Amino acid sequence: MKINELVKVKKFRDDWHKATINIIYTNSWIVKNLEQRANKKEITLQQFNVLRILRGQYPKAASNNLLKERMINSTPDISRLVDRIVAKGLVMRTKNIRDKRSVDLEITEKGLQLLDEIEEDMMLTDLVNSNITEQEALQLSNLLDKFRGANNGIDE
Repeated sequence: MKINELVKVKKFRDDWHKATINIIYTNSWIVKNLEQRANKKEITLQQFNVLRILRGQYPKAASNNLLKERMINSTPDISRLVDRIVAKGLVMRTKNIRDKRSVDLEITEKGLQLLDEIEEDMMLTDLVNSNITEQEALQLSNLLDKFRGANNGIDE
């Protein structure tokens, strides 16, 4: 279904307006799909994001600040988010030897296993592959980078 049908608009002000509404709507659609998929494994989308960051750091530890910097969607209370995944046994928290005010976070074997189980589903390949080609996916990604000003030095 086209964006004008989905949001029940007969005519957009211009094509830029239409593109902006389409991006916002599509973002919501993607997030909804991802949240439903993460929920099947009893984690949130933000918890999934933290696990992926920690896996990227593995076997080195990470800090709360590193997580804050790399999160796709920022969260005001990273400590509470980490508390929840520590309680699930997906992440291990230890004291930092050099800085007693800081803690080290490491993904556990259980966390790595969960990522292996859920990652393919979270990449939405079943939806993306059936709706656009790989070339179109690259073109879309390049257009989104351009939209954010990534190609002309504007901060993202």
